[in-house]
Amino acid sequence: MTRTNSENPDFKKLTDLLDDELCLLYNTQKADYEEYNRITNLQTVILAYENDIAIGCGCFKVLDEKTIELKRMFVSPASRGKGIASAMVTELEQWAKELGFVNAVLETGNKQQQAIKMYLKLGYSLSERPGQNQEIGHSIFMQKQLA
Repeated sequence: MTRTNSENPDFKKLTDLLDDELCLLYNTQKADYEEYNRITNLQTVILAYENDIAIGCGCFKVLDEKTIELKRMFVSPASRGKGIASAMVTELEQWAKELGFVNAVLETGNKQQQAIKMYLKLGYSLSERPGQNQEIGHSIFMQKQLA
């Protein structure tokens, strides 16, 4: 795992692939989610590499003094099923704890069953989150205490 920032070209490439995949999965357009998925000037990005090729990414942003939100989690399809996503979540949680955060939240979609199963296995639980994306109808919110 490599800790980096949102200006890393590998992060930008992988998040473009993530957006393409989500648009296909949910029959949407990138513009539908742009305001929620825009990640700029973020110092808490990780990348996973295999043979010097970026195969996974994720990041977190600060919600408040105790809580981070996991964002932009993606593993290239050819690299799935190897535990890379779980390792990335664990690394992001560790980084958040190093910075003093005690809670993590995330949003995923109801058609991403493998992701939901992974988050549940990693100790996340389903939660309600008022506001953001509730009207879209496919958002699943999850939370976990880190400390």
